[in-house]
Amino acid sequence: MKEFLDKAPNASEGLAMDGPSAGLPLPTSELVGEEAVRNEIWACLMQEEVSKIGVWGMGGVGKTTIMKHIHNDLLKQRRFERVIWVTISKEFNVMKVQDNIASALEAKAYLDKEEEDKLRRAAILSEMLKNAGKHVLILDDVWDKVSLEEVGIPELSGSNGCKLALTTRSEHVCKYMGCKVIKVKPLSEEEALILFLNKVGPNIVQSPTIMPTLKLVVKECAGLPLTIVVVAGTMKGEDNPLIWKNALGELKERIGKVEGVEAEVIERLKFSFDHLKDEKVKYCFLHCALYPEDFKIEKDELIECWIEEGFIDDMGTRQEMKEKGHVILKKLEDNCLLENITTKFGLHRIKMHDAVRDMALSITRMNPRYMIQAGLQLEELPKEEQWSPDIEKVSLMFNSIPEISIDVLPTKCQLLTTLLLQDNPIKKIPYSFFTNMPCLSVLNLSSTKIKSLPNSISELKNLTTLLLGGCFDLRGLPCLSTLQELKKLDLCGTKIEEVPEGMDMLIKLRYLDLRVRTLKEIPAGLLPKLVHLQHLGFHESNEKTSLKAEEMEPLKKLECFTGRFEDIGELNKFISSMQQSKKNLIKYHLQVSSDDMGRGREKTVTIGGVQNWEGIECVVSLFSFASSSAHPFQSLEVLDLQILPKLSALIMKDAGIGSATTSTVAPSATFSHLKEIMIANCSSMKTLLPPWLLPNLQNLEEIFVGGCSQLVEILGAATSEVEEKGSDALIKFHLPKLRKLVLWRLPNLKSICSKCGVMVCDSLELISVDKCDKLKRIPPFVPFVGNGQPFAYAPSSLTIKSRKEWWESLEWDDHPNFKNVLRFNPRGG
Repeated sequence: MKEFLDKAPNASEGLAMDGPSAGLPLPTSELVGEEAVRNEIWACLMQEEVSKIGVWGMGGVGKTTIMKHIHNDLLKQRRFERVIWVTISKEFNVMKVQDNIASALEAKAYLDKEEEDKLRRAAILSEMLKNAGKHVLILDDVWDKVSLEEVGIPELSGSNGCKLALTTRSEHVCKYMGCKVIKVKPLSEEEALILFLNKVGPNIVQSPTIMPTLKLVVKECAGLPLTIVVVAGTMKGEDNPLIWKNALGELKERIGKVEGVEAEVIERLKFSFDHLKDEKVKYCFLHCALYPEDFKIEKDELIECWIEEGFIDDMGTRQEMKEKGHVILKKLEDNCLLENITTKFGLHRIKMHDAVRDMALSITRMNPRYMIQAGLQLEELPKEEQWSPDIEKVSLMFNSIPEISIDVLPTKCQLLTTLLLQDNPIKKIPYSFFTNMPCLSVLNLSSTKIKSLPNSISELKNLTTLLLGGCFDLRGLPCLSTLQELKKLDLCGTKIEEVPEGMDMLIKLRYLDLRVRTLKEIPAGLLPKLVHLQHLGFHESNEKTSLKAEEMEPLKKLECFTGRFEDIGELNKFISSMQQSKKNLIKYHLQVSSDDMGRGREKTVTIGGVQNWEGIECVVSLFSFASSSAHPFQSLEVLDLQILPKLSALIMKDAGIGSATTSTVAPSATFSHLKEIMIANCSSMKTLLPPWLLPNLQNLEEIFVGGCSQLVEILGAATSEVEEKGSDALIKFHLPKLRKLVLWRLPNLKSICSKCGVMVCDSLELISVDKCDKLKRIPPFVPFVGNGQPFAYAPSSLTIKSRKEWWESLEWDDHPNFKNVLRFNPRGG
């Protein structure tokens, strides 16, 4: 045991730090009322004799929102070194809770994911928490009693100053766990009315004919903040008094039909669901319940699911369908049926409140009929009798099912259209599994451990979506020629070596992901047959799936594309064909290189390290698109150029060999969305960005340049401009969004901008310089607005990072005080 405990980090290694590492604020909604209970919780946290606090109340009463505010207040007050938030959910999973606590302590690596011994993991976690200093651990949404010892939460006492707070619907849970019990009560009538009016909109507030009915509607919400905001979201902007009276009657009738507090909450929430006028929007909402409880759903993934299910009508382009999906999402958010949340990494996700999910589950138990057992730690398929004949969708995602046993095979799934088995360790599927699913349309086996699919998959004549992404052990598929309805096929990350047989028959395909490193070839003539493709992906670092432009030319509907071309010539042909068809890709990552040098943006071109690079002198030849109104590079976000020894300019008038005449004006669209430029080992380039190109680069955020032995300046000034303004006049270089300028191994670099230039770069955060020995001056700055004088001003967020010797060697001309304006951060070594 000791060797495992020795691995656990201690306070001196950074676990008990204050400031940002104490925790991140949680996004939350504004509190109305709740002041008394909030003060009571806070007082208990400050009392030494109280170590455990249990906050309980019915679903939707506001427990989580109150505790999020408490969490954020604790961070501001800084009385504790750590504030840790962990969501428990109905299906308690010890290892998941351990991982979440360790992750909050930024020490997840110390809990080996493969380590199955819960006791050992608990001992390691306990040691981590002991070393984490004075902390508050908040366990949200606890459904049943939790053994703190089993998780690895050490004994809490007044002496160590550590606290545990939990939220639950059960008073019994609070008492069992030895907590100081605090009940969250519904809002008073006055508080409920204030919250409702905040959500329903100002025009309703001013209507004397609606107000009496509105107050009665609020009363039917029983003081529960969740039902108040959901019902208010449904009635938002509604100014017809008759509709308000009808809503009141409907709410009363619904609540009168059921018994029990939880059932009444569900009926109030169903009122909002039933008022979604579009049936397809209702299906979009219910689809969110297929995910595990408290799951943070990625927005684009959810919209892709809606497209797969046919909830979004077929439109001219996939992009239009995605935009329609975002409109539906916004409606569901506005109605407060879905929550828009931000993760600790700043990612935007969608989440269902657990009471709203309970409502959705109550609907899917009846009509439409779904079987939802997602994230329940199941180790086998549900029993045969649970697969009733009227089930339309089944979600078993995020479980621990290792195999599909012949003993529990469903026999009567005549109406089943969707089967979600992703994120299970399934290794094998028996032949007979799919034989009783004639209507199956969507099959998701992503991130499973299957090695092959049974031949019975070929019998699924109505299959439109087959998802196998992340099946790292999958080495082959049966013939797919009979799957004539297939529109989406995802094989990303599999180990297949050949394109599945019969792929050329799948002429309805709109989405094909073949980002597979092991794929040995793309059969000639395959792509031209798939003329409806909107999304196409090949692995950028698999040379064997390099493309030719003529294979791509028939794909007139293509919107999103990832892949590599055989050489520069093929890339240029592809760009030319795009220009001629006046088609701009919405997302792309085009690559001509030996390595995967791609970056994180959506629109990237990478060129470098290829066989045929000798002749490339520029990226864009004006001559090549003089007659075309469209140009693919207008949407480009990342340009990555590496090992191109003859590259001397980004744009030239003519790309002919030896005619490196640089242009004097660039079309306004060229590079106008460019955010990152990365150029390395391009030994013929002398000026990175000529002056006539700068007006196009108003969105440029990052410049990385290294290993360019002839480079003399980054931002060049036109000779004519210098002559015209005189040598004493200052020329302004505007790059308003530039944040980073990173320069390394540039032995001949003499200036960032010409001596008569000043930089207007208010967003600049970093200038990093390494091994640029001839660079002797930092350019002056002036603000975009105001009267800041050169050499007396620098962008407020700017830091210059380099070796101390280089900083000491800089020349300040007649402006020695400029050095004091700049913030320098020395680099070690």
